[in-house]
Amino acid sequence: MKTLVIGTGGREHALALALSRDPVVTEVHAAPGNPGIAAVATLHAVDPMDGAAVADLAVTLGVDLVVVGPEAPLVAGVADAVRDRGVACFGPSREAAELEGSKAFAKQVMAAAEVPTAMAHLCETPDEVAAALDAFGPPYVVKDDGLAAGKGVVVTSDRDEAVAHAARCGRVVVEEFLDGPEVSLFAVTDGTTVVPLQPAQDFKRALDDDAGPNTGGMGAYTPLPWAPDDLVADVTRRVLQPTVDEMARRGTPFQGLLYAGLALTSRGTRVIEFNARFGDPETQVLMALVDSSVATLLHGAATGTLDRVGLPRWRRGAAVTVVVASKDYPASPRTGDEITGVADADALEGVDVVHAGTRLDDDGRLVSSGGRVLSVTARGDDLDQARERAYAGVALITLDGSHHRTDIAARAATVS
Repeated sequence: MKTLVIGTGGREHALALALSRDPVVTEVHAAPGNPGIAAVATLHAVDPMDGAAVADLAVTLGVDLVVVGPEAPLVAGVADAVRDRGVACFGPSREAAELEGSKAFAKQVMAAAEVPTAMAHLCETPDEVAAALDAFGPPYVVKDDGLAAGKGVVVTSDRDEAVAHAARCGRVVVEEFLDGPEVSLFAVTDGTTVVPLQPAQDFKRALDDDAGPNTGGMGAYTPLPWAPDDLVADVTRRVLQPTVDEMARRGTPFQGLLYAGLALTSRGTRVIEFNARFGDPETQVLMALVDSSVATLLHGAATGTLDRVGLPRWRRGAAVTVVVASKDYPASPRTGDEITGVADADALEGVDVVHAGTRLDDDGRLVSSGGRVLSVTARGDDLDQARERAYAGVALITLDGSHHRTDIAARAATVS
């Protein structure tokens, strides 16, 4: 099977890496990719937001499967353009991707499907925001209604900060705060059949002990030794399948990756948000442990044959990923700094260094090009070993001014 991965980040590198190790895959291509992806795929200089160009590339290469990684191209309809040319594409249509593209739309779908979620108000004026904040009280949860690259949510006890965030965003959803630990559960679906993956947990705050500002994710791990045994079955029954069924009922079937961000609250499991694509950095740890054909699973979803594929198999053990972020991320990340030690870290047992915000400069040096620069991902017999290997890899990498959390999966390791 020939495959084409669309995107530039860590999620796309992790997917390309998994596809390159898949025995059924003969070729991996990526557009536009990054220096890490270049080690496992042939890169093509195509704008991921240009649906016609992506579709032309897929046809020219004769690929069997296109995987659209980021949310922005999905919301822009890139998957539709590819499918219109007769090429199988993993990723929802423009209309279905509104599950991520609009928080308000997602709330409407959840209400219709009777999916448990936080109470919320859609606000378009400062007065509406003020009334919603007063109604729910602190901690305040304010979400940009549109796409915000994982940084459109503020959770704070500072009312002024909540008001300021709402003003920057314009149209927002103000929600009640959900207590309890958060879990990410991904499901692959062809619009009818739903195949859940194993749950993961990511770390949104920039600093140890969940301090600092919200980010796109500073690390992740899987499996979750503390999670209820019936979590996946319960969420599939009460959240994932009803949502997929409701989207089909509306005439906009959801084909691709449905990501449910969950809070395990004192009142039961609640959906925090839906995303319409693989999450970053959870994809890194999931792809590190999957032990069956990723290409076959994604192709089944893209072609409406997922019921014939079966459940994915998972390696024993655990996986941990630690994000190395650039100086001043997430406020105003500095770019252009040289990165060294990646090859040494990549050579460690069980370790993959996944590129997210990197490029080659005019002198051929690897330099930072974004806020989250690398994800050092490690497999181990358990979380302790996976953590040890991941942080050993981080220690070998040099990036001036960089920072990372030191507590990824630390608490979970004590109960594994």
